[in-house]
Amino acid sequence: MTTTQHDSSPATTADLDIGVSGMTCASCVRRVEKALGRVPGVTAVSVNLATERARLSFAGTPDARAAAEAVEAAGFQAERREFDLSVTGMTCASCSGRVEKALTRLPGVDSAAVNLATERAHVVAFAGSLDTADLVAAVERVGYGAAPVAQGGERAEEELRADRSRRELHHVLIAAALSLPLLAGMAGDLLGADWMLPGAVQLVLASVVQFWLGARFYRAGWNALRAGAGNMDLLVALGTSAAWGLSLYLMLTAHPGHQPHLYFEASSVLITFVLFGKWLEARAKGQTAAAIRALMDLRPATARLRRDGGETEVPVERVRVGDPVVVRPGERVPVDGRVVEGSGGVDESMLTGESLPVDKEPGARVTGGSINGDGLLVVETTAVGTETMLAQIVRMVEGAQASKAPIQRLVDRVSAVFVPAVLAVAALTLAGWWIVGGDLEAAIVTAVSVLVIACPCALGLATPTAIMVGTGVAARHGILIKDAEALERAHALTAVAFDKTGTLTEGKPRVTDLIPADGTDGETLLRLAAALQAGSEHPLAQALRDRAAAAGMAPGSASDFRALAGRGVAGTVAGRRLQLGNARAVAEAGLQPGALAAQADELSASGRTLSWLIEVGEAPRLLGLVAFGDTVKQSAVTAIASLKAQGVEPVMVTGDGQGAARSVAAALGIERVFAEVLPGDKAAVVATLKGEGKTVGMVGDGINDAPALAAADVGIAMATGTDVAMHSAGVTLMRGDPRLVAGAIDVSRRTYAKIRQGLFWAFAYNVIGIPLAASGHLSPVLAGAAMALSSVSVVVNALTLRGWTPPKNEGA
Repeated sequence: MTTTQHDSSPATTADLDIGVSGMTCASCVRRVEKALGRVPGVTAVSVNLATERARLSFAGTPDARAAAEAVEAAGFQAERREFDLSVTGMTCASCSGRVEKALTRLPGVDSAAVNLATERAHVVAFAGSLDTADLVAAVERVGYGAAPVAQGGERAEEELRADRSRRELHHVLIAAALSLPLLAGMAGDLLGADWMLPGAVQLVLASVVQFWLGARFYRAGWNALRAGAGNMDLLVALGTSAAWGLSLYLMLTAHPGHQPHLYFEASSVLITFVLFGKWLEARAKGQTAAAIRALMDLRPATARLRRDGGETEVPVERVRVGDPVVVRPGERVPVDGRVVEGSGGVDESMLTGESLPVDKEPGARVTGGSINGDGLLVVETTAVGTETMLAQIVRMVEGAQASKAPIQRLVDRVSAVFVPAVLAVAALTLAGWWIVGGDLEAAIVTAVSVLVIACPCALGLATPTAIMVGTGVAARHGILIKDAEALERAHALTAVAFDKTGTLTEGKPRVTDLIPADGTDGETLLRLAAALQAGSEHPLAQALRDRAAAAGMAPGSASDFRALAGRGVAGTVAGRRLQLGNARAVAEAGLQPGALAAQADELSASGRTLSWLIEVGEAPRLLGLVAFGDTVKQSAVTAIASLKAQGVEPVMVTGDGQGAARSVAAALGIERVFAEVLPGDKAAVVATLKGEGKTVGMVGDGINDAPALAAADVGIAMATGTDVAMHSAGVTLMRGDPRLVAGAIDVSRRTYAKIRQGLFWAFAYNVIGIPLAASGHLSPVLAGAAMALSSVSVVVNALTLRGWTPPKNEGA
């Protein structure tokens, strides 16, 4: 460990710890130390190679981001750690904004996102700089509750939400029962009767609602004031307190024997409406988490292990990698694994969106949560717990729902000034009515209406609820969206670039043509070529063996097998010395294609790969020509048609030659093709398309597609491909069906439309309601009803997304 002490010694300093990875020696330590020493405000640096930690002393507030950037500029990695908190007490967008600001200000926090709809905070901090207790304390300092989200604690959290919903309902019913008698006078006026309760009775009923059931608004409003901010609770507390206080004043100052008009019913009914809206909102928000609950319900609680020739049922947590698990017909597969015994159809629809069962035989992989159909399977466990595909899907959906869309930044800016602006409008309304009209009673009532209708709840719920529902329904159909930013960007795509092999095609070559030369027949050509390739692992060899098996042949194998670099393979089959190779092998054997030349040229122009079978010896001769081609996916044609119908331009990017690329593109209806593109240059093609002003999506499944997926505005990976591709992409398609690309764009457009609709209504309620209230055209009771309706309508509008299904494919 080394320490650098700067000359200046300020009176007060603050320390910051960060984790540094990549250091291997003392010189690395010195480089990190030197880099951190140049960070503004740093007074001392201590770097420990053994613990991979750096401690910095700052004059004033520590700048964690600057320290991390310095570490990374020196060629090392500033380690980061993620935290998830459950936050209670938030009621509007300004609440979530205040919690987020409190977390972001903590030394060591890289980023923080707080979601009002999920009541979650996701924090990324530099490792070693703070822990969960620091985050919880920061949230509590601004007046809210927080607790870490435990791994696997989703079910307990759901039960807490259910208990809270029941408690909310009880409070609503009690508030309604106490408020209804207060409305008797209003109802009596409409019917020409005098049903007004004595003032003392009204005071008692209203006070129970105001100070017992409404106590939450005072607590939350006070916490907001202590933090130097405002929120919905403050507006409700001020508005209802003004109505209650005015009523008490009028009752106490009334002439003996005279019953003044009181506003106790206004304060009580307002609180009842707010509580009713909160209950409806809680119920609706619970429905937005339906996708997560459905995924969690796929996890079986137990597994049946095969041990010592018998079967033992154990909790799934006790299963280990390598354990053989027995899955009977109709049961859910408890773990990820590989089938070692049995066969049958497995329903994977909840994971991939594929409605038809998938046949599984020994060697096939199965995913935990899928349903075994009609066969007994024995599965060797390959992943358990948090490593299973189902757990990863749940984490990805939760991560997307907890993330913040770019459009939310506008909402955050508005909500930061919303409550102070409303308080100013209410004050001006009070002053205006009092000064102009001279009626303090009317001025207070009008100001109360302004305070109550201007609720920022709907503003804060519009974006996160739509994202929750959109990502959840997409996951149900096999479309996993990594974060809200990918969801928002996908709606604006104008071009989608596809890798060819494995994405638009099956990625498995097949024998398309067998053309025997004179003196040879097709059966002999296939038998000899398949025997020559019997021991090869090359994809073309497998295609030959598959074709021979389909023809019912058992071709045997070759002796003296060897590969011919750059030409093909050679060996001896039934005493005949053979070569299977390219045109170079034909030329080196001193042969000419002869009568096969025209057919060879035609096949080559159509994108086929050609192999020539040659019998070598004293008089070499051609036995025939084998042509291979990749199979276009049946769903690819309709996928391209669907994209065109959405106004999105399909583009093909492939390393294959022009002939093969153009052939596949013509079959699919793709007009723009980039062929013979090296793996490292695919990202450059994406950059070219973006340079033309297009918003570009990239679809791929291989390691060589990862740079292009990362370079695109939205990377879309096939889950049938590599993990590297999926980690580089913002969207993952759980089955290798290119039609899901159009589905991903469609669900993004629908979700973005719901976000815009929600924000429109949230702003519209206030733009229309505040002037109506300020002008005296909206009573406090109607203002309360409108305020409650605004939040509920925004959430319910987002919930209509739950019925989304992928669009019908054009031309299907």
